[in-house]
Amino acid sequence: MAKLKINYLRDKNQNNSFIVKSAMIILAIILICIFLPKQPRFRYEFEKGKVWNHENLVSPYNFAILKTQEELNKDREQILKTVQPIYNLNSSVSKEQIDQFNTDIAEKWQIANMDSISNQDKETYQSVGNALLSYVYNRGIISLNNRYQNKGLNAEQVDQAQSQYNFTLLQDNVAQQKNTADIFTIESANQYIESNLSRNNKIDQKSWLAETLKNYVTINYIFHENLTNKAEQNALANISTTRGMVQKGELIAEKDKIISNETYQKLTSLRKVFEDEARISGNQGYVMLGHFVVISMCVSLLMVFLYFFRSTIFDSNRLLFIILIVIISMLGVLSWAINMKIPNLYYIPYCSVPIIFRVLFDTRVALNIHLLMVLLAALFVPNSFEFVFLQFMTGMVAIYSIRTLVKREQFLVSSLIILGTYIIAYVGLVLTRNGSISTIYWTDIIPFVVSVGLTLLAYPLIYAFERLFGIVSDLTLMELTNSNSRLLRELSLKAPGTFQHSLQVANLAEAAIYKIGGNPLLIRAGALYHDIGKMSNPLFFIENQKTDINPHAELTPEQSAQIIISHVHKGIEMAKKNQLPDVIIDFIRTHHGTTKVDYFYNMAVKNNPDKLVDESIFKYPGPVPFSKETAVLMIADSVEAASRALKEPTEESINNLVDKIVDYKIAQRQFINSDITMRDITEVSDIFKSMLKSIYHVRIDYDVNKKTALATPNTKN
Repeated sequence: MAKLKINYLRDKNQNNSFIVKSAMIILAIILICIFLPKQPRFRYEFEKGKVWNHENLVSPYNFAILKTQEELNKDREQILKTVQPIYNLNSSVSKEQIDQFNTDIAEKWQIANMDSISNQDKETYQSVGNALLSYVYNRGIISLNNRYQNKGLNAEQVDQAQSQYNFTLLQDNVAQQKNTADIFTIESANQYIESNLSRNNKIDQKSWLAETLKNYVTINYIFHENLTNKAEQNALANISTTRGMVQKGELIAEKDKIISNETYQKLTSLRKVFEDEARISGNQGYVMLGHFVVISMCVSLLMVFLYFFRSTIFDSNRLLFIILIVIISMLGVLSWAINMKIPNLYYIPYCSVPIIFRVLFDTRVALNIHLLMVLLAALFVPNSFEFVFLQFMTGMVAIYSIRTLVKREQFLVSSLIILGTYIIAYVGLVLTRNGSISTIYWTDIIPFVVSVGLTLLAYPLIYAFERLFGIVSDLTLMELTNSNSRLLRELSLKAPGTFQHSLQVANLAEAAIYKIGGNPLLIRAGALYHDIGKMSNPLFFIENQKTDINPHAELTPEQSAQIIISHVHKGIEMAKKNQLPDVIIDFIRTHHGTTKVDYFYNMAVKNNPDKLVDESIFKYPGPVPFSKETAVLMIADSVEAASRALKEPTEESINNLVDKIVDYKIAQRQFINSDITMRDITEVSDIFKSMLKSIYHVRIDYDVNKKTALATPNTKN
């Protein structure tokens, strides 16, 4: 009954997991459908300068030809040249300044010690000053605007016109057309005052009066920016965006002919008209259905890949959620950018997606997801071929450039490689499209630079994903392999022999996994922590015993075996207490598998020849290794530990030792759950033999006469 209940609960959990998984996938498909633009796509893909590979295209209806952006910019410039700036006359300025002059002149007269001059002459000075100020204010004082100087003039005309321009003056809601050549600036008004006073014989203190009057000269024609901008916008609104017409039945593009500038513009205009009409009259339900079908196919293919080749990811709703949320977010950002009509879609850091998945998972997962993202984006981005080509190329480069992440500088190197790929691919596309270097606009590279800069934000996101969803990336493994981490430093102090053993195992295992394929960072981290449980009773392990006193001498074989076996349990407890990832704890669980502590088991059998010894007391709890990395670590751990007991480490003894250990593990069925092949095991054995010979300085002495080689230890070292 209990067994039936357990099976029922297991089946129920599996069903619940399947329901959650299905709901996530369907919701992701629906959200992507919502993000996609809701109009049919033009059936033809075309590029300027390329051959039209389709059948002859005849216009299905009359439509206007859209102007190119260059033509629109030229029209804009011409229109803006016709718009005159608008100024307001501030009539109160002249009255205020003249009144202030009349108020201040008496005080200034005294300050200048001009009391020797008669009051009649003083009135003359004041009268002349009033007349000059009234004249310049009546004529007008303006501040020239750089925005309108030299507008529409060539260099010769600029010299002749002295950068003057026409403007509209508003006075009491009445507009007048004027030119700045007929108006004073503050500088020219002061010059006029000085020039006029120099010819006036009634004034003796000409310079004093001129300097005094300058304090009361200011602009009274005020530039009205809002009205001017409004006039410009009204003028720009009247610019026609089209030129000419294409009649129904007219040939637009001919098969096997090069798409010229004119043909390209007609095709662009036809695509715009088609999409606008489809948006109005097309059946949006069918559009949504088509999107749903296409997106479902892409997502389903990704799920099939995960199911067959990455079952651990497929079985984890948590990992699937990460994948789907990143895909939805990036496509949402891309769709938003299209709707907002940002200047260039390449500002979007599309390469951050493959980088995130490469660091969190592996190369194949990242490549498949990136391919899915690019294909989905091609449904709604303009110039989809160019976009797909650039993003797919740079995405692959991004994935390959961080194949093995062991140094932080690889982030920067990867970014530079991605940027270089963008630039090279862009230049290649421009050359194939236009056949001219002059058409390469280097300002178009700016979006690539910005995109690569934003791609660096992927690395903080990776850290966030690790913390939120408990994923272990290569970045975390790099931190764990730091021998100065608290737990490893404690191991080196409490159990120095075990620490040295772990370092040697890490070196052996890492070299082997490089050869047969696997995650070197993962196996190195697992090797460094696999024996941390020995810290609780370090002296019960021979590598930490510094004297001839052996604490096992006072214990029964059963007690000794339990202490030895307990380092697995204690290691798991320490690892969990120090929040080590589960993938590292797996190495602690499996590095002895379900093998026996043979030394103490044989001792128990020898001490009790007439008694049946319980093998379970001497067996490790397991489980057996269930990955290539854990299997290699098991072999490396046993080989390194056993090699320390070799009295004469010769080539023959090392070879026999490694073969014996490997055969024993195979006989004990320790590799039945791991994806390691016999060929892998053979290669691992060869690597271990070679490295152990180097560690123990085994040297081969050649007998010239017998042409044979004998391996002997290098006693000189």
